[in-house]
Amino acid sequence: MNNRITGANINKLRRYQNILDIYNKYKSPDVATTVVWRKYIYPVYPISRTTLYTILSTPVKRELEKAEASCQTELHKTFIDGR
Repeated sequence: MNNRITGANINKLRRYQNILDIYNKYKSPDVATTVVWRKYIYPVYPISRTTLYTILSTPVKRELEKAEASCQTELHKTFIDGR
């Protein structure tokens, strides 16, 4: 994968992780997801509720580890090959 695309994907996944951290900080059984989104997430990250649900269903940690490993492999190949 292109380094630029890989870097953008890593940044997106890090942003997703930040959003999940906010969500997990304020979410409790008596607080609806919509309330957490409206009061805490939307003011910092202006995303739609649909995007929030997409983030909640994304395995962020696994995808981030995979993307960072791919980036390291690309950097190593670039360094070794001298491209």
